This record gives sequence, C-alpha cells and structure tokens, in this order.
Amino acid sequence: MCLALPARIVGMTSGDNAVVSLEGVKKEISLALVSGVKIGDFVLIHVGYALNTISPEEAEKTLALMAEMEVRKSELRVAAE
Repeated sequence: MCLALPARIVGMTSGDNAVVSLEGVKKEISLALVSGVKIGDFVLIHVGYALNTISPEEAEKTLALMAEMEVRKSELRVAAE
C-alpha cells in the first residue's frame, strides 16, 4: 500500500526542487512531476516527489483525519494495557 502525504511548500531550491513542511519537519522534494507550484501551495508527496497539487481545504481535511487516526491508535494501546 502506498501513501501520499499533503505538505505545504515553504521554499524553492535549485532546479525542480522545493522545501516542504509537514508538522514542523522540513524536507527537500522534487517538483519534476508537477508544474506551476509556488510557495504556500499544498502538494501530495510520495517517496520524495510531489505528485500533484491539492487545495488547502483538502490538505487540512486529510491531515486532520491522520491526526485522528493517531489519537485512536493511542487510545487502543491504552485500552489494551
């Protein structure tokens, strides 16, 4: 199973690369597969490549669901103890 994560572009670097931030973690990624991306845009990232852009609303919705899954996972661990 593959998972692409939404992240906001916070900086542009040389060539087709950019820096993204996801929950405070910054990583350089490739923009070779997308065009017209600018600082502030959200992209879906998989294995270091931006696959496409997404709306801020869709990114926030996805990130909220991921955070909720992490909370649920923590609750299940506590209940199992």
